[in-house]
Amino acid sequence: MLLDTSGLLSYFDARDPHHNEAVRLFTTKPRRLTHSYVLAELVALCNARRLPRAASLAFVADLMDNPHVEMHWVDQPTFTTALALLQARPDKAYSQCDAVSFILMRENGVTESLTTDHHFEQEGFIRLLKP
Repeated sequence: MLLDTSGLLSYFDARDPHHNEAVRLFTTKPRRLTHSYVLAELVALCNARRLPRAASLAFVADLMDNPHVEMHWVDQPTFTTALALLQARPDKAYSQCDAVSFILMRENGVTESLTTDHHFEQEGFIRLLKP
């Protein structure tokens, strides 16, 4: 499964309504991948939610070093391909981070995402955390 920003926030923040389900899915799914834009977005989201900075940065560092998480570092060709996807979907409100996720999911044969974001469903993927 792809680890998206909202899903990782649910995992990190014990007060989040999806916390228990996010922890369960994270620990039981055999494959976990994410990318550098998700981690950058997660730092910003934790700051916006006023979550403890040291703890959120440690969480991100742990994700980067976790041998059970496949880290993808976004390069210029991936950025360009994601931008083209956004330009091809003018009716959608996807972010650049979302577009990178969709590309990586397709390239890696991943259909599920640890996310609350409905954009994944709009793009044909499975959103694992629903209201």
